[in-house]
Amino acid sequence: MERSRGLPTDRPAVGQLLVRLLHEFRRELSEPMAERGYGDIRPPHLQIFGNIGWDGRRLTEIAALAELSLSATSELINDLAELGYVERVPDTRDRRAKLVVPTARGRQALQDAAVRVAEIEHHWGSLVGHDRFDDACHLLSSLLDELSPEDR
Repeated sequence: MERSRGLPTDRPAVGQLLVRLLHEFRRELSEPMAERGYGDIRPPHLQIFGNIGWDGRRLTEIAALAELSLSATSELINDLAELGYVERVPDTRDRRAKLVVPTARGRQALQDAAVRVAEIEHHWGSLVGHDRFDDACHLLSSLLDELSPEDR
């Protein structure tokens, strides 16, 4: 079978690298979080948590940022609400709309997750060199800015 033309032969394709890194990141984030009392948060919930923000967002905004359907996003938000991490409140800008906001437990989970993310970044930086890790993060950020300039 002939290799696809143009694909690198000295490394996996970028899509494979990104999927594997995301899987590793979520694994390293989730395992200690379970030990800290957040064992009820499943990997799909992370897509929602990462896009709620401290002040909350509308369901449609979360779905767009998470790149999920409205129904899938709503289902995951319902799960997180039942677990006590988020709640729906009226949007003060438009009373017809609701914001999904973190509860006190949700804010604590976000704070603990931020600490864990910093630990992961420090660990990964120590594996490949902190300067190289920072350069890689800046490069990925620049690439994303170029690919999606409207998200800036």
